[in-house]
Amino acid sequence: QVQLVESGGGLVQPGNSLTLSCAASGRTFSSATMGWFRQVPGKEREFVAAISWSGSTRQYADAVKGRFTISRDNAKNTVYLQMNNLKLEDTAVYYCAAQSQLYYYSTNFNAYDYWGQGTQVTVSS
Repeated sequence: QVQLVESGGGLVQPGNSLTLSCAASGRTFSSATMGWFRQVPGKEREFVAAISWSGSTRQYADAVKGRFTISRDNAKNTVYLQMNNLKLEDTAVYYCAAQSQLYYYSTNFNAYDYWGQGTQVTVSS
């Protein structure tokens, strides 16, 4: 059974940083694209960042570009999201996601087959 488990969320003040982790189990994703999405109540889940299997391709939503960094450690089957200079509007539940198709890169929500349970990030003064 494939599981993605996020950790690292919490409450932070604006301008501070957080690092989210997503540990996968049940299969290896070293040949698959992984990503992060986020969702606030009443809105659709939105793309945040994606990283290709080798890490050579990384893509970010405009709202987080320059502040967030996605990375992965294939030996640990884990993907990370380093979030710097957090803003009030970054408050959301953050979801880790992975694609089942090998060597296929996409930021489209529908391309991701596995999802974590989500971790809450709250930015508040």
